[in-house]
Amino acid sequence: MWREAGALALWGALLVTAVMFAAWAAHLKTENAGVVDVAWSANIALLAVLYAALGPGLPLRRLLVALMGGISGMRLAWHIHARGHGQPEDGRYATLRKQWGGNIEVKFLFFFLFQGLLDLVLGIPFLVASLNRSAPVSPLEWAGVALWAVAVAGEAAADRQLERFKADPDNRGKTCRAGLWRYSRHPNYFFEWLVWIAYAVFALASPGGWLALVCPALMLFFLLRVTGIPATEAQALKSRGDDYRDYQRTTSAFVPWLPKA
Repeated sequence: MWREAGALALWGALLVTAVMFAAWAAHLKTENAGVVDVAWSANIALLAVLYAALGPGLPLRRLLVALMGGISGMRLAWHIHARGHGQPEDGRYATLRKQWGGNIEVKFLFFFLFQGLLDLVLGIPFLVASLNRSAPVSPLEWAGVALWAVAVAGEAAADRQLERFKADPDNRGKTCRAGLWRYSRHPNYFFEWLVWIAYAVFALASPGGWLALVCPALMLFFLLRVTGIPATEAQALKSRGDDYRDYQRTTSAFVPWLPKA
């Protein structure tokens, strides 16, 4: 099993490296590093499809891997692309340009490749499941599929609600409180995390599946402490001020919950 896993992981490493290098080369022309987010999400989908295509596991299980990872990863990649198309570089990356100073192209190359490394780690659920030859697909795996469907639907709904809100010129400078955004300041992040919980649940039915537990833990860390909520809320406070401070006071940061009075 471990020899097969190593061979698949090597193909995965070559794939994500090629994608991230191409994204880095593209950003040199546009001077917009936001393409790394599109590439990161696309790599998740590509890894799921690659492992499912090359893995020796049960065909139905591999099909589920390809569908779950492929649909979720490409949906997110397209959403990020559509949201940022024609827009200035995200404030996070503009800040990095100022902080990093000289040799910025080389520093961004290592940053892009590091994101590819994260893709490989997060691809563990797809890898172990694609190696599993046992039949039939277990109830635990079907539970993972069901949770995935709920999570993807919730994330897509949150994204659509925010898009509709931003499309109305009367809402400029205001904070979205529509739909799921009434119950969480970041429902899109919450449901994205549930997607990774679903992948881990699915993978737990396979040998070595316990390794997949690192994925939702890692995603939660990044969402709560690094590139998710902290960066998003810092930007929101700059652009919306007291309106967003009131939103912070009344609305759960992550897990959807009833708003405070």
